[in-house]
Parts: sequence; structure tokens; C-alpha cells
Amino acid sequence: MKRVVLFTIGLALCTSSARADAPGKKPVKPVDPAALAGRIDELLEKDWKAKGIQPAPLADDAEFLRRVYLDLAGRIPAAFEVRDFLASKHADKRQRVIDRLLDDPLYVNHLGTTWRSILMPPSNNPQAFYAAGFKAWLDRQVKENTPYDQLVRELLTAPVVLGANVRGAPPVNFNAASPVGFFIANELKPENVAASASRIFLGVKLECAQCHDHPFAKWKRDQFWQYAAFFSTMMQSPERDGRTPNKPGLGKEIRVPGTERTVQAKFLDGKKPEWQAGVESRAILADWMTSPQNPYFARTAVNRLWAHCFGPGIIDPVDDEPSEDSPISHPQLLGELTEQFIAHKYDLKFVLRAIVSSQAYQRTSAVSHKSQLEARTFARMPLKGLTPEQLFDSLAQATGYMEAGVVGPTGRGDPGNSPRAEFLNRFAGQHKRVENQTSILQALMFMNGKFIGDATMVSPASSDFRGKILDRGQTLSAVTEFPGWNTDQRIDALFLASLSRLPRAEERERFSAYVDRGGATKDRKQALGDVFLVLLNSSEFSVNH
Repeated sequence: MKRVVLFTIGLALCTSSARADAPGKKPVKPVDPAALAGRIDELLEKDWKAKGIQPAPLADDAEFLRRVYLDLAGRIPAAFEVRDFLASKHADKRQRVIDRLLDDPLYVNHLGTTWRSILMPPSNNPQAFYAAGFKAWLDRQVKENTPYDQLVRELLTAPVVLGANVRGAPPVNFNAASPVGFFIANELKPENVAASASRIFLGVKLECAQCHDHPFAKWKRDQFWQYAAFFSTMMQSPERDGRTPNKPGLGKEIRVPGTERTVQAKFLDGKKPEWQAGVESRAILADWMTSPQNPYFARTAVNRLWAHCFGPGIIDPVDDEPSEDSPISHPQLLGELTEQFIAHKYDLKFVLRAIVSSQAYQRTSAVSHKSQLEARTFARMPLKGLTPEQLFDSLAQATGYMEAGVVGPTGRGDPGNSPRAEFLNRFAGQHKRVENQTSILQALMFMNGKFIGDATMVSPASSDFRGKILDRGQTLSAVTEFPGWNTDQRIDALFLASLSRLPRAEERERFSAYVDRGGATKDRKQALGDVFLVLLNSSEFSVNH
């Protein structure tokens, strides 16, 4: 049981440095977001100096605005929002937009979608029936800024009573806000739920130990099943009023599949739980997992938020433990972020506000020195591929598609050929990462797909999938028809709508010349559509930079 010993020692060492209430140590004093942002920059700059790294300069206002909108609102800014921000003379205008976005309904929807993609990856499993309710539950947690430990506790201890599976259970409202989708996504199997909970909430991968001891595996099979035993009470028969009774006698053991052996429930640090009368086993596990004395929990959450903003995590991959090949890039930084997260009662919005307020987050993605090439030095902003939802909602914003976001998170309840459902289905599985990659079919959909084709073609309005007449090229129509503008101004408007910036002088000159010539069809209006198509198909549009 060498791994148990190592985990226990590691837990004790991390606890002594990350706990806000560690014995013999003064409690960590909560600081405000600005102070923590300054500390982020101080620690990174110390590391850069020691390694001879020259950080990239700060991003200009347009680059920053596009980035913070994508990370906090899930879409690019509207053209008027870009114009207003660029024209603003307020010295603190960046902080103002951060504060506004964190209180915007777009933030609620985007962060709810982000957590759903972590907790319930897209698939064709029956989980789809519960996805809408799970998203509604997550949105509520984000809107109320529920402390992260409370969110996870509510999820892990949620009653799992399904009307389709249990006699006498009340009818199931699939759209009701509920975390039950997490369990459905894991097929209601204790081993699947245990593996997901460990990976997502602790950054510990146990799957390799589920079937057998492996000579190179960190975790052993008995440890896996001892942990899975906490989830053996998930499916319970409801009382007559539909409530799930506590069964404290269960959840203490589980039989190892393929054997006659039964193992007792134990935490991952090897300790035995102290059972309490009337308290269900998952609640006892949640106590251990979300305790300030378990820094893996807080550390993993902070690392996920960092990766949400930067692409790679301070621990990378975010779902696994540090290793010799991929150690913690900035241990002191991660430790102090974790301390403040705990000191602020697991406030997710506090950590996000501090990260995006830092100069590190606001640096340009352009490489200005070879020492910036390694992404995990965070000496510049790494390029991040957009999620499917970010990509569609940004396309909808750029093109003026007015029905963006009306289709549910899985497309259920709406025709499968709706623009959003079709798009998300085609791009399913593409999540945020440092290197943006698209398939040939995805690239063709961008170049030749009906949605973008309609938005960049100067033509009469067309019918949508319900037969409703609409013009999906509202942005292009407005740009081509706006009275009094010259060609340069129309090109500027297309750049602001798609790339959230004004064109460089050489770009404006080249595109204006193309439009003035009438393009390939000798039609100046359609030439503007050609320019718009090029901008929407550019790598600059499809990445967060």
C-alpha cells in the first residue's frame, strides 16, 4: 500500500501549506481581487527573472476585450461594444468591463455550459434526457455564486430516484433543475461515479486501477473499490411520498467484480470513515472531500479556473496529478491561489476576477521573444481553441443571427436540423485547448455551410428550418446598405463585427481595393460579403487569443 502512504504524506504536507486554519500557523488573511492579481504577477515575474524569460507586452484594448468576452461571456463582443470600449477614456475601463461581465446573464450561461462540459461530456447516452435539467441546476449555482464546496456537496449527495427505474416513484420532469444528470452520465454505476468524482474534483485518476493492479499504476485495485463503496447507495427505493430514505447501513462496503471479495469503504488517504447514525455514506465522503484539510479539492478547482483562462493549467493536464514529466509549473502561485480560495469560502467568482485582472492574463498572445514559446511559463497568452458553443454564439453575434442560444444544450425539444443543433453536433468533442484543431468536415462547414453562406451572401431573405422567413445576413445587410459610408468604413465595420478590432492599414487598403473592383462578380456589395466570409473563416476568428 505504498501509494496510500505517499498520498497521506503528500496530503499532510500540502495541508500544512494550503490550509487557512493549519495548527501552529496564523490563519490566512483574505485579500481583495486586486491584491491577489498583483500577487499573481509578482510570483510569475519572479519566475521569469530566474529563468531569463522576457514576458510579452500587454495586449491592446481590442485583443483584451475579445478575450475577456470569450472567457467570461462565451462569445465575442458586439461591434458597438468594441467601439465604445476603444473610445472610452476611463483609466480603469478594463476593470469595469470585467466587473460588468461577471454580473451579466451571459456569464451565467457560459460558466454553466463550461461546468456541464466538465461534468457531463456530450454523448448519445440516456443522459441527454437529463442534460437540460442539469444545465438549469448549474446555471442556478453560477447565478447565485454558490460556494464551490456547497455545489459539489449538493451534487455528490443528490437523491438518485428515477421514475423509469423505481416502482412508485413520482413522474420525472426531465427539465427540472437537478444534478441527477451527473449520475446518469456515469450510468448509475458506483465505479463510474467514483472515477469521475475523483478525477474532476481531486485531480486524481483512478480508472487504471479499476480492473487490476498494474505494475506501473499509482493506485491499486482495492483502493479504487474502497473509494467506490461510498457510492453503493445511489439507487434507493423511495418512500410513498417520493422522498429517498437514509440507509446508513449501506455504503460501507462493495464487492469487487469478478471476485468473491468485499472491501470496506475508505478514503483515498487510507483512513477509515467515522460512520454517523442517519448520515448517508456519500455525505460522509463529501465531508472529507470538501474539507479545507483536503487541499487536493481546492487546488484542483483553482487549477481548473486557471486553465479556463489560460488554456494549460499550473498542473497540466488538469484531470491528473503532477508527475516527473509534467510537474507543477508554479507551486507557490498555485499554493497561494488555493489559500485565498479557501479563505474566501470557495468563491469561484473571486478567483476568476483576480485571474482576469492580472497583467499575466492581459498580456498579448503574439510572441515577441523566443523565451515565451513554452505555454506554461505564462509569459504570454497561449492560443486557445473555441468550444463549439463559443464558436456558434460568436458566429451568431458576428452575423446578426437573432435566434442564437434558443436551442437547448443538447438540441432536444427542437428540430435536429436547427442551425445551433446542427453546428454543435458537427463540432461535438472540440473543447478548449492550447492547439486549435478542426476536422475536414468542420472546415468545409465553415467554408461552404448554409449558415455562413447565407450570412455572407447578398441575396433575398431565406426560410429557416421552421419555414420562418428571415435574413441571416443582418450584419452584412446593414454594412452594405448603411447610407453615407465609404468603402473603408464598411471594411472597418466588418472587422469590428468579426475580429473585434479595426483593420491594420495594409488590410484596409487590400480589402478596400478588392471591394472597389467589385470582387469576382463585379458586384461591390457581394465583394463585401466575400470579405466577410474570409474574416469568418480566418484562424483569428476561430481561436481565443
